[in-house]
Amino acid sequence: MKKFVAGILLSVSAITLAACGDSGAVDSGDSGDSKELVVGASNVPHAEILEQAKPLLEEQGIDLVIETYQDYILPNKDLESGDLDANYFQHIPYLESQIADNGYDFVNAGEIHIEPIGVYSKKYKSLEELPEDATILISNSVADHGRVLSMLEAEGLIKLADGVDKTKAEVKDIVENPKNLEFDAEYEAALLVQLYENEEGDAVLINSNYAIDAGISPLEDSIAIEKTDSPYVNIIAVQSGNKDNKEIKALVEVLKSKQIQDFISEEWGGSVVPVK
Repeated sequence: MKKFVAGILLSVSAITLAACGDSGAVDSGDSGDSKELVVGASNVPHAEILEQAKPLLEEQGIDLVIETYQDYILPNKDLESGDLDANYFQHIPYLESQIADNGYDFVNAGEIHIEPIGVYSKKYKSLEELPEDATILISNSVADHGRVLSMLEAEGLIKLADGVDKTKAEVKDIVENPKNLEFDAEYEAALLVQLYENEEGDAVLINSNYAIDAGISPLEDSIAIEKTDSPYVNIIAVQSGNKDNKEIKALVEVLKSKQIQDFISEEWGGSVVPVK
């Protein structure tokens, strides 16, 4: 099977690799043949991390096939259909929201890394400089709203209602907003980089995978960045029936190995943080 995944922006095509099998390639049989494991991933950093894991899995007789995506919808649809054995692009709150919205029978097979979300501005050098009535651009993914708002609350810009689950907070849960910040949440996450480059809004919150992919450094270019003690851990997601499959377990073990953790730390220097 060959599948072309079109990028949301700039007509950039995702790299497409061949994947074989009727309903996923995972096979836990005992033959000596190499077992194919098809994993869907965002280009950066997920696919790059998987490339580092590929030779380590080959040593265990596992042929890792990586399919790359430029959006947050197709990887879960393809996991549900069986075109993928696993995907690696989403954090835990997003997975939970997708399960609730779509009825997916998915589980978290392993927690791998955190990508701190950043606040970016072409107009201001700090959050303190943001003016009254500043427009803040955020993604239309409701699963990210609580993350963004919690970060801005921690920075003292807003206050959320007492008792609200901050991973599920929405703009309507803001009870104090001294600068009367205006939140515009009408954009696909991948579009935020272009809006930032075009100097749209006063500040833009961008997921680190999109920032890094565009050559933007979360540590050097942001005016504020999320703390690393975040619940938004990027995971390996699988259909529930495959969680204990030996190839899936091997994938998670390799991704959590010191060799891969060291690669993540050295390659991105804190813009992507491995989970031990």
